[in-house]
Amino acid sequence: MAELPLAPLDKIMRKAGAVRVSENARLVLRDVVENYAEKLSRRAADFAKHAGRKTVLEEDVKLAVRGV
Repeated sequence: MAELPLAPLDKIMRKAGAVRVSENARLVLRDVVENYAEKLSRRAADFAKHAGRKTVLEEDVKLAVRGV
């Protein structure tokens, strides 16, 4: 799986109030975000398949978010 870049994650943590962010904190956050996104994507794809579509739509993602 392609890894998310660390700089945007650092920026998110700083916006949330962190003054400094360690490399390990960024790496852990990246793992958590990637795992969540993969789980969410699988659920959204399942909703699209259930609806008889190959294309995942915004509504599929929104439904997936509610169930995660």
